[in-house]
Amino acid sequence: MNPTLRVFLHAVIGTAFLVSEAHAQEGVLSARDLAAQLSNIIQDGSSIVRLRMDISKPGGGGKTVLQIQVKSRRTKSATDLVYQVLWPKDRKGESFLLHRSGGRAPSGTVFTPPDSMVPLTAARMREGIFGSDLAYDDLAENFFAWGNQAIVGTEEVDRVPCQILESKPGKGDGTSYAKVRSWIDTKRMVTLRVEKHTDSGKLAKRIDTTRVSKDDTGRTIGSSFSVQRSGQDSVTEIEGSNSKHGVTFPVDGFTPEALRALK
Repeated sequence: MNPTLRVFLHAVIGTAFLVSEAHAQEGVLSARDLAAQLSNIIQDGSSIVRLRMDISKPGGGGKTVLQIQVKSRRTKSATDLVYQVLWPKDRKGESFLLHRSGGRAPSGTVFTPPDSMVPLTAARMREGIFGSDLAYDDLAENFFAWGNQAIVGTEEVDRVPCQILESKPGKGDGTSYAKVRSWIDTKRMVTLRVEKHTDSGKLAKRIDTTRVSKDDTGRTIGSSFSVQRSGQDSVTEIEGSNSKHGVTFPVDGFTPEALRALK
């Protein structure tokens, strides 16, 4: 299935985990070429996926389990996302819309049934979606497209050799992070770990791929993830299923009004 789940996981992760299997190439890729391949894979058009999100609250405060539907449209010029809660019943219909064009900061809207429609301000982009450890801005940005890319080492993740790709924003790359390091299994072109750092250099967030599988197109992708914020004992686990690519959405499918219609 997860298309980071490719959809989500495009999402999820800020897009890093939605990376799929690519054709093997001879020789070692440069940092710029590696990042370009990963960025191109993320921009996979229109798709839809279902996610299970388990949110373990800090201090042993219990667990929240959500079933979520994600609609995604990703191109080189823009990203549009709609997340909608399908279950549990008392939260059904909670949803949000995100739009990002080029390197500009994302914008969006949050809908809470029956009638609350609230714009997502820049200050709220760092908040966790549905109370999780995954932030709105994690979903919309593509750090593989940032202006500065470098390979800074190699390391095994779960016995898999990885290249460590360091991405830093260039001029015009709107982001709340100063750098992102990604552990790439270059044989399968799958991201196995992502670490995001603040302006002060501190680790802000770590995302680990916990399962790798095939999506509906037959591509190898990360399909389950674990998200944890530095210094927090909360953790969010995400598992994708039932992905479908090449979906045709209505013209108004990524508008605030569309959030009122759960389909």
